[in-house]
Amino acid sequence: MTMVLVYDGGCPFCRHFALRSELVGGMPGLEIRDGRADHVLRSRLKQRGLDLALGAVLLDGDQAWHGAAAIAELCRCMAPSDPLLQLLSQLFSAPKRAQNLYPLLLWARRTALHLKGLPVDPDHSGV
Repeated sequence: MTMVLVYDGGCPFCRHFALRSELVGGMPGLEIRDGRADHVLRSRLKQRGLDLALGAVLLDGDQAWHGAAAIAELCRCMAPSDPLLQLLSQLFSAPKRAQNLYPLLLWARRTALHLKGLPVDPDHSGV
């Protein structure tokens, strides 16, 4: 089954991580989807309680991980050849450590979106 990473394409950090994960993450077949650009996908995820405004989503069939759990699972599955992804994989592959560090990623995302004039929640126009 193909894993699907749904990320916020408005965030440069999220975009860079997602594209890098796809290209050099050592996960053949990883599909990345820009949840900000795909309203239908974002709506389906939100119906499942997976709000893109609160974090990335990793899907594998019916299984879904959200936020820190998504990043931890993705990092656990990776076999990256890229030094940056190797470091991130080591940092975020442990669920507890990912949970502790994930607020820093959310802060960076909020800051980047604010600087770009984009709302944190793609479904609301307020910044």
